[in-house]
Amino acid sequence: MTMWEDIKKRIRQYTNIYDQLDTDSAAERIKGSIWFKGPNAWILVFAIVLASVGLNVNSTAVIIGAMLVSPLMGPIIGTGLALGTNDTDLLRSAVKNLLVMVGISLAASTLFFLISPLSLVNPTELEARTSPTIYDVMIALFGGLAGILENSRKEHGTVLSGVAIATALMPPLCTAGYGLAHLNMHFFLGAMYLFVINSVFIALATYMMVKYLRFRTVTGISPDLAVRRRKIISIVLAIVIIPSVWTAFRLVGQNNFEISVSSFVDSNRMVDRSYLYDYKIDGRTVNFAFTGDPLTDSLKTDFYTRAAAYNIKEKNITITEYSLGMSQSEMNAILSDVYAKAQEERDENQANLALLQSRLDSLTRRLEWLEAVHEPEDSLVYELAPEPEFL
Repeated sequence: MTMWEDIKKRIRQYTNIYDQLDTDSAAERIKGSIWFKGPNAWILVFAIVLASVGLNVNSTAVIIGAMLVSPLMGPIIGTGLALGTNDTDLLRSAVKNLLVMVGISLAASTLFFLISPLSLVNPTELEARTSPTIYDVMIALFGGLAGILENSRKEHGTVLSGVAIATALMPPLCTAGYGLAHLNMHFFLGAMYLFVINSVFIALATYMMVKYLRFRTVTGISPDLAVRRRKIISIVLAIVIIPSVWTAFRLVGQNNFEISVSSFVDSNRMVDRSYLYDYKIDGRTVNFAFTGDPLTDSLKTDFYTRAAAYNIKEKNITITEYSLGMSQSEMNAILSDVYAKAQEERDENQANLALLQSRLDSLTRRLEWLEAVHEPEDSLVYELAPEPEFL
């Protein structure tokens, strides 16, 4: 056996998964998890309320707990299984229960936010669910792959809990409920788009793994139906993924813009006798706040030129100048007074430091004298020895 063949054999030993799978049992478990009746419906309501509370108070820990409790993933994985095994009845039931799940979630979260007395000034956890990107697509896809593989194993671990947290199906629905309760379409549409991304790509991941792991199909389908189904899946994926790619490009561009502004400000605090003491970014526009001498047109032109070197265009810049309401001579007098007081405090501190150093030196010499005259066998020597005048 050659070295290359030995390497391939070892790789197959580590990557082989078929010996540890039970696809028939996995299919039965998935089919049993799609129903939203009785306890499942109530658990979903409780989990939605938990997640809504977490979003309302910006508590990440509560949101994670709600995602672990939630039974949301069942119908979504069931949809992928139905597509992969050509089970039309299962597909119909999974989609129906998925719609029921969405309806219950939206109703519970909307009711909660309608009666909640708490209104956050900066609801960061809610806002984080309103602008999905291609990275959310990747999370849903690879989370779904891990989820169906875990479902298919003979021995189960904690993977499904991690998948439930990573793919985050619960918070988008709660955020959409917040949008309905407050009639905020930005929150509602953005959150629903994130939920659709998660659902579609978890189902797609399930479909891919069902085909790869060769789950038992229910019935064969005609070639025309297979082609039509693939076309529909492709169209749905394109509709879902294209806006997320555009959003990701905007997110990266915004991040780069903020980094450029921060670097520019660090290097350009002073413009002649004016001080850039603050700035505020709003989208792709930045407002620079100056104080000190008014900026002349030539100074502003120079400022714009320096900003352009950091890829900050003049059209993206606004300047606000704050006057101290006094003449230049008055400002100089105040600055001179501040300088004089600072110099006086400095001189006083140096004098105190010199006095402390003198005392420390004296105490050090006294300690050396005491060590020199002290003899353990005759304590009287210490008492009667003349003491030099150090202090």
